[in-house]
Amino acid sequence: MPRFVTDSRPISEQHPVTEFYRQEFIKHQRCLQQHRPYYSDTAITNVETALTRIMDELEQLCVKDNADQLVSSLLKQFDAVTGLSARSDTKHTH
Repeated sequence: MPRFVTDSRPISEQHPVTEFYRQEFIKHQRCLQQHRPYYSDTAITNVETALTRIMDELEQLCVKDNADQLVSSLLKQFDAVTGLSARSDTKHTH
């Protein structure tokens, strides 16, 4: 029976930028949970489904030639829902 050699390194060792982006999507996921009372169940479910799918495919996305543009665009789309960047923007502190 043939044996296949697989790379046993963690994903973050294979593509270090993947872990950075994963953490950014996790921040949006947490922020979405805080906004749950303000959105319909359907809207929350749709965004959670999209986040889960992206995080599942993040490794493949990060090896594309246009990975930075692609993932940045996705993060901006989630930011439109979560408003996460406005929270961390130092110009908007009270």
